[in-house]
Amino acid sequence: MKGISFRVFLLSGKMQSVLQRGKFVLRSLRQQSPLYFSSHLNAKSGRRSMFIQAHDTPNIHSVKFSPGRVVYDKGTLDFPNARAAMVSPLAKALFRIDGVTSVFFGPDFITVTKKDDDISWGDLKPFIFSSIMQFFNSGAPLISERADLPQDTLIREEDDEVVAQIKELLDSRIRPNVQDDGGDISFISFNPDSGVVTVKLQGACTTCSSSKVTLKQGVENMLMHYVPEVKEVVAEEVPPEEGPAGAEAAAAAAGGADG
Repeated sequence: MKGISFRVFLLSGKMQSVLQRGKFVLRSLRQQSPLYFSSHLNAKSGRRSMFIQAHDTPNIHSVKFSPGRVVYDKGTLDFPNARAAMVSPLAKALFRIDGVTSVFFGPDFITVTKKDDDISWGDLKPFIFSSIMQFFNSGAPLISERADLPQDTLIREEDDEVVAQIKELLDSRIRPNVQDDGGDISFISFNPDSGVVTVKLQGACTTCSSSKVTLKQGVENMLMHYVPEVKEVVAEEVPPEEGPAGAEAAAAAAGGADG
């Protein structure tokens, strides 16, 4: 049985950001074994090449990927959902691939589990290969030094199914893209009567001209697509006293009091 070998050309700057979002270019070269993925990069560029092997497992929904190097030298790590994956840049990148439901790290392998039979491994593997190769070529740590998880999307016992779905989507699909643009997004509330989700935009996303477009075309469209109960997404209005001007006024008042 023959498959396809792909050559991936990694670019720098803005194009790397595009690649990280899954919008990368794959060029089909020649017929080879479907179990292998090789990247032959220009030696003069200083970029390292990788040879990744994919192995079937007893679970038809899981495939084991061997990058030919150490993955986790302290044992194993299990990421059963996107929230757990936020402590690992590689696991987080893999969860951003549509259809991935869990990730597992071993000493020298990565096991990825997909959703169901509706999503084929033929469609997923190129994205998985690229994510693994980009991570190892980046030199980033497997586990982030600062592994604090956002508390706004922590699924609590009192959360109903709709709120849990909204938080999961914010963590796995929306927050990573917003952070790529230098900002962040936090869950504030969901009104089940009106179907309105309130979020808080932070960082670069707070004042940029495209924030409304991001909110409506990105966040709102995605939440409405996956969660039918959501009818609208709005940004929390920040009172003036909480902004920079308010902080300056508070500092001035404090200074006056000291005097």
